[in-house]
Amino acid sequence: MKITYYGHSCFGIEVDGKHLLFDPFISQNEKASHIDINAIPADYILLSHGHFDHVADVEAIAKRTNAKVVGSFEVVNWFAEKGLENNHPMNPGGNWKFDFGTVKCTAAIHSSSMPDGSYGGNPMGFHITTNRDNFYYAGDTALTLDMKLIGDYLKTDFALLPIGDNFTMGVDDAVIASDFIQCDNIIGLHYDTFGFIVVDHDEAKKKFSEKGKELTLMEIGESVER
Repeated sequence: MKITYYGHSCFGIEVDGKHLLFDPFISQNEKASHIDINAIPADYILLSHGHFDHVADVEAIAKRTNAKVVGSFEVVNWFAEKGLENNHPMNPGGNWKFDFGTVKCTAAIHSSSMPDGSYGGNPMGFHITTNRDNFYYAGDTALTLDMKLIGDYLKTDFALLPIGDNFTMGVDDAVIASDFIQCDNIIGLHYDTFGFIVVDHDEAKKKFSEKGKELTLMEIGESVER
């Protein structure tokens, strides 16, 4: 399994030859100016909600790759109206088995609107079960007791959690979230892109380390193998 960070909350994860792309916001992210969106592979594009900093490059990448767009009913329909016909609508609580594994949509506490201001449905995260690792992509969310259900009923080898605070949970709440989901291997997302969400990397890693956990903060463009 190969994990590549494209900045903000955007990750590419390769599972058994299939490329999953989460929340692509690259071309409008100054910190990711060295990333060529035309070189990013995608068989599936998974969208946690409709905010511009999660969907900015969906149309361009999906039209180039014919990737299947997976997201809430409202988000998927918004892109369908733009001509993206290869899609799969879901909503929190739902499961679906794809050729790379099973996706379960999880609850997220946030807001959601599309770039034109139209309704973006309910935000959500994704718990993904594969033949290799199982992982949880939380998307934009506050700390919520619903995360305990993930820990109680689902095995999670690693999790991608927001740590930037202000718009989502911060580092302290992310440490608690890692307890709730019973996962000690955390990759940070939704931090440093804007002034509101800048974090102290050393302090963040220390807070996780003090609890016997590991927080990985990837460089934009960096890939790691699991």
